[in-house]
Amino acid sequence: MIVKVAILLFCSHGSTAREACDGPLVSNLPQSSFRSSSQWSNSHGPGFAKVNRRDGAGGWSPFESNKYQWLEVDLGGRTEVTAVGTQGRYGSSDWVSAYQLVFSDTRRNWKQYRQEDSIGAFSGNSNADSVVQYKLQQPVIARYLRLNPLDWNPNGRIGLRLEAYGCPYNSDVASFDGTGSLHYRLGPYQSQSTTKEVVSLKFKTLKNSGTLIHAEGQGGCSLTLELQKGKLLLHLSYRGKSVSSHYHKMVSLGSLLDDQHWHHVGLERVGTHINLTVDKSTEQVQSLSDCSHWEMDQISLGGVQGQGPPRASSDPSTSRRNFHGCLENLQHNHLSLIDMAKRSDSQVSSTGNVTFTCAEVVSVAVTFAGAKSFLQLPGAMTAAAGGGGGLGAAVAELQFRTWNKAGLLVTFELPQQGGNLWVYLSEARVKLQVHKAGRVLLDLSAGSALNDGQWHSVDLTSRRGRLSLSVDRDDGSTAHASPSFPVAARSHFFFGGCPDGETGPECRNPFHVFQGCMRQLALEGSAVDLIRVQQMLTGNFSELQIDMCGIIDRCSPSHCEHEGRCTQSWSAFHCNCSHTGYSGATCHSSVYEQSCEAYKHHGTTRGLYHVDADGSGPIKPQLIYCNMTDKTWMVIQHNNTELTKLRPSSGSNQHLARFNYSADADQLQAIISQAEHCEQELSYHCRASRLLNTPDGTPFTWWLSGSGEAQTYWGGAVPGSQQCACGLQEDCIDSDHYCNCDADRHEWANDSGLLSHKEHLPVTAIVIGDVQRPGSEAAYRVGPLRCHGDKNYWNAAFFNQETSYLHFPTFHGELSADISFLFKTTASSGVFLENLGIKDFIRIELSSSTEVVFSFDVGNGPFEVNVETSAPLNDGRWHRVRAERNVKEASLRVDSLPAATQKAPAEGHIHLQLNSQLFVGGTASRQKGFLGCIRSLQLNGRTLDLKERAKITPGVSPGCRGHCSSYGHLCRNQGQCTEKSNGFSCDCAPSAHSGPFCQREVSAHFKPGTSVAYTFKEPYEMSRNSSTLPSSIYSDLTLRGEKISLSFRTSQAPALLLYVSSYHREYLAVLINRNGYLNVKYKLESGREAEVLRSNVRNLANGHLHRVSIRRLSDTVSVQVDQHAREGFNLTSDIEFNAIKSVVMGKIQESGELDPEIARLNSLGFSGCLSVVLFNSIAPLKAALLYPSTSPVIVTGPLAESNCGSATPANPYAAEATHPLSDHSGTVGTGEPIVNAIKSDSALIGGVIAVVIFVILAVLAIMARFLYRRKETFRNQEPKGGKHEDSPEFPFNNEANSQNVLSDSQKEYFI
Repeated sequence: MIVKVAILLFCSHGSTAREACDGPLVSNLPQSSFRSSSQWSNSHGPGFAKVNRRDGAGGWSPFESNKYQWLEVDLGGRTEVTAVGTQGRYGSSDWVSAYQLVFSDTRRNWKQYRQEDSIGAFSGNSNADSVVQYKLQQPVIARYLRLNPLDWNPNGRIGLRLEAYGCPYNSDVASFDGTGSLHYRLGPYQSQSTTKEVVSLKFKTLKNSGTLIHAEGQGGCSLTLELQKGKLLLHLSYRGKSVSSHYHKMVSLGSLLDDQHWHHVGLERVGTHINLTVDKSTEQVQSLSDCSHWEMDQISLGGVQGQGPPRASSDPSTSRRNFHGCLENLQHNHLSLIDMAKRSDSQVSSTGNVTFTCAEVVSVAVTFAGAKSFLQLPGAMTAAAGGGGGLGAAVAELQFRTWNKAGLLVTFELPQQGGNLWVYLSEARVKLQVHKAGRVLLDLSAGSALNDGQWHSVDLTSRRGRLSLSVDRDDGSTAHASPSFPVAARSHFFFGGCPDGETGPECRNPFHVFQGCMRQLALEGSAVDLIRVQQMLTGNFSELQIDMCGIIDRCSPSHCEHEGRCTQSWSAFHCNCSHTGYSGATCHSSVYEQSCEAYKHHGTTRGLYHVDADGSGPIKPQLIYCNMTDKTWMVIQHNNTELTKLRPSSGSNQHLARFNYSADADQLQAIISQAEHCEQELSYHCRASRLLNTPDGTPFTWWLSGSGEAQTYWGGAVPGSQQCACGLQEDCIDSDHYCNCDADRHEWANDSGLLSHKEHLPVTAIVIGDVQRPGSEAAYRVGPLRCHGDKNYWNAAFFNQETSYLHFPTFHGELSADISFLFKTTASSGVFLENLGIKDFIRIELSSSTEVVFSFDVGNGPFEVNVETSAPLNDGRWHRVRAERNVKEASLRVDSLPAATQKAPAEGHIHLQLNSQLFVGGTASRQKGFLGCIRSLQLNGRTLDLKERAKITPGVSPGCRGHCSSYGHLCRNQGQCTEKSNGFSCDCAPSAHSGPFCQREVSAHFKPGTSVAYTFKEPYEMSRNSSTLPSSIYSDLTLRGEKISLSFRTSQAPALLLYVSSYHREYLAVLINRNGYLNVKYKLESGREAEVLRSNVRNLANGHLHRVSIRRLSDTVSVQVDQHAREGFNLTSDIEFNAIKSVVMGKIQESGELDPEIARLNSLGFSGCLSVVLFNSIAPLKAALLYPSTSPVIVTGPLAESNCGSATPANPYAAEATHPLSDHSGTVGTGEPIVNAIKSDSALIGGVIAVVIFVILAVLAIMARFLYRRKETFRNQEPKGGKHEDSPEFPFNNEANSQNVLSDSQKEYFI
């Protein structure tokens, strides 16, 4: 939209093609061009302060050496100054070692030059002879220069010689008084559209609001640049023919622009992008789409043209207040608009008062910058200024601006020992209090939110016994009182604070000191001449900057990143990072991990997690479902993952469906690029509906990739093939086609498969074309995007030589830098990384076995942050390091220890400027190199590819093994950590648990007829080394001890929990007796009665979950129930358990004689829950539920896996919605995919909805009745040989059927 709006602007600081601007400016000036605050003698006058000159006493020296002295140079006209140089007084011990540089066009309203926002001082000389020169980062354009000495040789005095370097500055200026404006009507050649347009100008003003430029085009597009409250606003507007087609966009930049100093504005349009620049800050804006090619034909400067009827494109959102101030060098594409006006060009007209010289308005301000700042002024008590009945007068008036919420504005002692009056800021409101002898005699308040950096006026008046406190001369912000005592100053007024050490009644300040600026002070009706105060002719002051306002907006531009909210005081800013997903002093570092893989290594399980794919980069965090199974899957849903059915209908010949994902495009691409593998299911069910029209025809159906490109291959095929999976496998139902659906048969068929070419994912839209013929029907499904693996997380290199290193391009982290990585080593020291500049550097190193040091220099000297650990870091385990440096602080964190933090200096350099290569694992000097592994090295959210660089670097190897030493503790419940090339996995074979960390309880509900028997074979062969089976299927011939553990939940007593039989009629039984106690029954000798060991823990048949642990070693048995103390027993029979036959849970089905008590219990069966059953190294229940086809188990009766053994509530994300694929090779049958029918006819829709609701209610009623009658009903099923979704050991086998039965919650369209 700004295509033409940008037309208006082009900026110039002078000539575009010119010679170097570095000539001497001071050496040829007459002595009359020099002024100073004072001089030691005539021979020490300011006229002798020329570099390398020995005239007079060899330079300037003031009468006294203090911080209130200054040396001023009049350059004769506005001049561009690019450098300054200083020298001490010749032949003396007098020199200035630090100074401020200020400049002005009028000898009033000085402005301080800052090298950086936080640096206001220059380093000076260290002797009297050398010239110290500084090249200014941004040129100064001014007529007058002043140097204010801040420090000098302690063994001498202030002594100074000066030179400035630059060149003359020429400009065209227009002055506007708030009523005038200039209007341009551009010719066709001037307004015609181009690919690039530039506008630039300078302005200065004391008014905080007003329109600088307004431009309009015939197409309804307009652009406005205006000041509002000292900020520059760019308005882009389009007003179409209808209200719904009106658009407006606004961007704000800059702050405190009403300081009567020149500010540069640039507006550049390149294509559809617009760059707005104010001074040193630039903001990029996207132009409005309707205004990308409009031609601007009318431009107004200083206001909006008011003659004639308003244009349709006029923007009502702008203030329409005319500009009051000066514009300079306003150019549009090298066309000087002010010069056209000066020449009275026919295209230019004017209204009101516009002149072509800049009329300067003199306003002297004073800056209260420090804790000891104050201004003391005399006051003459007016007899009529009290409650005595006189006419009265103004007591005090002032204007102020500040960022602080609190501070003293003015105080004075009342006459006749009437107490003290304070006018002060509190919570950004102006308050007035009168105290006498500890009592509050008067309390008033006015105004609000006065710490916004804007100028605010305060008027304190007393007339006819009525006291008024007014803020901004607003009746709504005025407070009144009628005190019984006179209100006037007994002797002096004190502004901002009190003199240091003041203890008398005349000035007491129980409040904060004021930090900010004041101007237009008036006492008892008379204006205060602050220049006389500066010359010490009246009043007294300390630590003031007179004739300048030194306020700085530390939030413009804001250093708060990622939409952190910036607030500030006079001396500092603060970033509120709430609800951003980022932390730190500038909201730089993400609080979230970058992938599900990283979350997995915190020991977390499946669920929804915030994932920040680029860490501290610009991409926002996104809530992602992480499914931690054998692989760590990231699942990103979209708006329609269900099967959607289509039928013929009148109208369009094509059906278009777009898919909106839960993550935006940048997030999706970041996730896909760093994943090791991504896939997305694409399926098409058809009856007389062709798909790709293979082999030679134009496809009827295609889909759009993540980049918006049309793709004509289907799930399971390769890109560009225009085939389906069956075509690739050569098993399509019609060998003449490459897709099943292209056979165009009247029986239902399908083509389904996975898309896994990452460059084409995700599917953003699908177009289906062949469903308009009579009899054609189709259904499609696009599954969620699923990705696993994290290439960045396991990107590692091994440094095996101390002199080896990897090098990368220079790290750019000028204002914010965060570095994170993992390392493991056995060495006691070494440099992890280093990057050097001319003077600046950044380095992280292991300085000792227990200390990591983060050091850097941004020009203020070396700076260190260190973390010491109690345990050595060279233990061969992975340790994480996170370092961050920003403009406010530097921090370092190691593992989970508290972060060490060092604040940045309040005044100093803030830009980190590096220029060498980044060295990883060593230094440029090849000394102090690191020995060990570095992994997942990220700088400002970007991962360095250590692995690839290591492949071509001697002394460095790609990858790094040995993860179990660091992550093995995540494998729980006797799970064993197994090394992988990228990471590790938990082998749950020795455990009764399953899941990625062997933490999930394997549980099942038992019915009275349920039986699970794990059998042992003869002969007893040993096979202990296999980790591919869940447990050993063989046993020792003789056992001299057992370890048994299980959990149960039941309300049945008595009940048999576990029975272990032998071929020698020996047995072991774990049961609950009729009284609810746990009994362990051993029969290890056929000729003796069984021995019963009874636990003292009662009431175990209470329906709660209980855990039992039984250990026997020889004749010693111990039993522990839940958290109760372990109980000990001794057997008196044989200690050998011979020839184990089986381990049985539930009903015993084997033939043979049973112990009578066991037989009685067996006749009852077991009703309840059994979980995590482990007998020695055998997990019989886990084998039966998860691996029935590969384990020696026999299951009789109903058995279903359940979470009944979990002691905590079920994870709400534990059941991932899986959508098994249809047969990839294609099937043909009469079965139709079952979906809900949604038709366009409303009556049909209503009927379908009614039927669906009826069916649902009927089903719910039947289920409720069924569940009520039988609370623990289970589906009788034979365990499948497929893999449980949490188990990494065996693949899941899901048989597709030809009926393609799908969810009842799916959709149907008619096209």
